[in-house]
This record gives sequence, structure tokens and C-alpha cells, in this order.
Amino acid sequence: MRWLRLPRRRRLVNRQVAATTLLVASALVVTTGIVVEPVWVSPAALLFIILLGVFVLRLPGMILLAATVLGLMAAIALGDRAELEPGLLVVQVLGALSGVLFVRNRSRLGLQGAASDLMLVDLRDRLVAHGRIPPLPERWRVDSLVRSAYAEAFSGDFVVASRSQQGLLLEIVLVDVSGKGQEAGVRSLLLSGAFGGLLGAMPRESFLVAANNYLLAQNWSEGFATAVHLTVRLDTGQFWVSTAGHPPALHMHAGSGRIEMIDTTGGPALGVVNAPVFGVHTGQLEAGDTIMMYTDGLVEAPGADVDLGIDRLMGEAERVISTRTGGADAVVAGVRAGEGDDRALILVHRD
Repeated sequence: MRWLRLPRRRRLVNRQVAATTLLVASALVVTTGIVVEPVWVSPAALLFIILLGVFVLRLPGMILLAATVLGLMAAIALGDRAELEPGLLVVQVLGALSGVLFVRNRSRLGLQGAASDLMLVDLRDRLVAHGRIPPLPERWRVDSLVRSAYAEAFSGDFVVASRSQQGLLLEIVLVDVSGKGQEAGVRSLLLSGAFGGLLGAMPRESFLVAANNYLLAQNWSEGFATAVHLTVRLDTGQFWVSTAGHPPALHMHAGSGRIEMIDTTGGPALGVVNAPVFGVHTGQLEAGDTIMMYTDGLVEAPGADVDLGIDRLMGEAERVISTRTGGADAVVAGVRAGEGDDRALILVHRD
């Protein structure tokens, strides 16, 4: 297999060399045109060449192209061969540096060019697919919402769900991965696939232990995650909740109108310690009851008490759900959490 990969690598290197050579030659031609025919050839044409480099070049070629363009601009300006405005020179420098930084960021992710964003979109869609709730019987509803910080493509919060044991058990896990943005999103994608494989394939009481072992095995420098795991029997309404360093789930009782904070404190975050012990809360979902799970982005704010954030969330959920005026999106909108953190909310409702 290694011998088979060598010709392909040579072809890729040859294509990069050819593309770099062509773009550098194009920059030389454009520079000549700027000096000889300034009426017909604008210095802005060099920015177009930089843009082409962003699409087709890897980092070494992009650095060479940017250095060539900046060197040519400096030669024109210092040699008084054409009239260049200072503002134009600044734009050329910023354009070249921006192109190098863009390609560098893509190289860190193993991607090439602006078209690689299509791959990122595909990865995001896969993450969403892992959190799709399976079809449920009548009188059961699940409403989930995940929003990323500053509306970025990736979120450090994700959901995985499974229906097992002849369809009698519904398992849902809400996970909050450390970090934000693309780096957290890549970890979320990896963990969602792994957790989705574990969920429903083992006893419910073993899931968080297995998830913790998997995370420890990755040996990430910033690799911890918090999680809340809910299992519901769809025939009786009995449920079990366990948490790993995660904010407590909430049980909204339709009969009394009371909102109960489910006590599962004590379980450490995933990926922190070996052989952790996770507490389990057992309860009963009656008709009209709702279980609410969320991430800390909805209840935490700089300089504010988390308990106050949870109280605010409980009040908004009571207003929206008890009056049946909306779902997860209405609750999140009413809480008005800041855009600086990922946010997720799941409502499991029995009619």
C-alpha cells in the first residue's frame, strides 16, 4: 500500500509545483503590465492572483506566492516605475497576509483551499445526523436545540440518541466538550460517533464509564467533557438520569406544577479520572411531565451565580411549557443567554 501511495504523492507535489510556478509567472506578467501599460493593467490584479492561490495552493506555495507579490510591489514602489498610492500598498500587504493565514489554518485541519469549506459543512451535517432523535411512539415528544457560539459552523455541544430493547428504551446523551469553535467541533464529531456506537450497545449504567474510558484513551491536552445521560422506558415512563460534571437535569411535574432539580451531583467530568463513580437518579414521567437537559452556556454568565442562571431557566421553561406557547427554541430565546458560549437544550415530554 505504501508503494501505491508514492505515485499519488508525487502527482500531488508536481501539481503544487506547477500551480505555484504558473501563479508566480502570472504575478511577473501582471507586474510587467503595471509598469508598461498602467492604463490597462491595475495593481489590483495581483490581489486576484493571491485569491487564486488561496483556492489551489498549499502553505509552502502560498508563502512563496505572497512573498513574490509583495517583493514585486516593493520593487515597483521603490523604483518609481509606476505610481502606487500608499493605501493600495496597504491593501496588497493585508491581502497577501490574509491569504497565507487562511491557507495555514486550512493546513492545520488537513484541508486545502476555500473549497474545503464544503468538507467542513459535510462534517457539521454528520454531527447533526448523530443527534437525530429516533421515531417515538404516540404521546412522546423530544424537542432539541443546539446553537454554537457566535453562530459558528461547529459547536462543542452535541446530542446522541438511541432506541433499543425492542424499542422500549430511549437513551439520550447531551455532551459539552471543552473549548469552542472548530477545534471543539472536531472533537465533538469524533466523540459523537464513538458515543453513538456505545449508546444502546451496553447496559445504561455502563455508558458513562465506557465514555470516560474512551476519552481518557485519546490523551488530548484539553480533552475533558461534561455529559448528562437520560434513559426512559417508553412503555411505563420510568427514567434514569446520570451526570458527569454536568448541570443538573430538571423534572417538570404537570400535576403539581413543581419543577424538581434532579440531584445527581458527584460524578466527575469525562476524561479526568480513572474509575469514576456516577450517581443515578430514578424517577417516573407521568402524563404531561417534561424532563429538561441543558448545557452551561444557558445558565452561566461572567460574574453571575450559576444557581441564578438555573432559576432563570426554570422560570422561562415554566412560562413556555406550562402554557404550551413554544418549545426549546422559545425557552432559549427567553433565557437570552449570551452568544459567547455554545448552548443546547433538550425537552423530553410525555403527553
